[in-house]
Amino acid sequence: MEGSGTVTGIDDLPVRDELRGKSPYGAPQLDVPVRLNTNENPYPLPEPLVERIAERVREAARDLNRYPDRDAVQLRTELAAYLTRTGGHRVGIENVWAANGSNEVIQQLLQTFGGPGRTAIGFEPSYSMHALIARGTGTGWISGPRNEDFTIDVEASVKAIAENAPDVVFITTPNNPTGSAVPAETVLALYEAAQAAKPSMVIVDEAYIEFSHGDSLLPLLEGRPNLVVSRTMSKAFGAAGLRLGYLAAHPAVVDAVQLVRLPYHLSAITQATALAALEHTDTLLGYVEQLKDERDRLVTELRAAGYEVTESDANFVQFGRFENAQAVWQQILDRGVLVRDNGVPGWLRVSAGTPAENDAFLDAVRELKKEQRV
Repeated sequence: MEGSGTVTGIDDLPVRDELRGKSPYGAPQLDVPVRLNTNENPYPLPEPLVERIAERVREAARDLNRYPDRDAVQLRTELAAYLTRTGGHRVGIENVWAANGSNEVIQQLLQTFGGPGRTAIGFEPSYSMHALIARGTGTGWISGPRNEDFTIDVEASVKAIAENAPDVVFITTPNNPTGSAVPAETVLALYEAAQAAKPSMVIVDEAYIEFSHGDSLLPLLEGRPNLVVSRTMSKAFGAAGLRLGYLAAHPAVVDAVQLVRLPYHLSAITQATALAALEHTDTLLGYVEQLKDERDRLVTELRAAGYEVTESDANFVQFGRFENAQAVWQQILDRGVLVRDNGVPGWLRVSAGTPAENDAFLDAVRELKKEQRV
């Protein structure tokens, strides 16, 4: 185009400085027999639920000439009921907000409480989208400390919060990619430190909580207006393709994030599909129990095969240690199984799949161990 100059890549465009040299989030999407790299629920939705989704979507389609319910009242009511029933803490519609995946929930929280001139802290390695969304919203990012076993170093973290006075604190439990859960007393210590430094928002990311050996931290919301618990339907509900995330918090937080939400951000189809899934909660949580058993089996068998394994409360397992994790990742892939190299030096991560998928993975890593001994 005349007058447009020569553009060969992103860095030739006037993008913001904090985005230069960065890579978009994503995992390899390869056509292999066994894919265990993105923490998806491996079980397809049961046929009765598929039929119910079709019914609800058909009903919603009749009114697609109109905007959807801007406040998603029915959906938030059912999400509140689900949290109340399973989370050990009463939650009302006024405490719940929903968006297109938990990533949009996090984005809205950072748009509201972060932004230019403000900072957020997370304890890495952890969910890398926290830092990416922070950068995307102009929020400064601080990497907080962890212990050698990937637990949060409470004393060092409290000190980091006191020194940096962040506006937002992220705590991921169970943590991704390590799988470890964060005790309630650790969350409380960090929350109190954040409020002492200056009133800050503390976001507890519970994307994998349904797979945990322990309980949700929802009860900690009582009396703590600056605490937020974020969730997703992608994992436990087997609805990664739906893109529905939600949060529970003080009603004032729900009011605040609506200042930045886009108009009618949740489509009528999304709301209808999520409502259908919530009608089948018991069936879907039954699959979760199967995956928890498979997750525990992976931990046991990997250790028996001679690998080091991080304790997991999620639907995945971090295992190692390797001198060259990328090379081992490729060797496992050569055997038809795709796992995740999350960039944690010396470690790989495998999602819990069906028994047959897990058997294929375990056969591959056992074979690798035998080759190493020859």
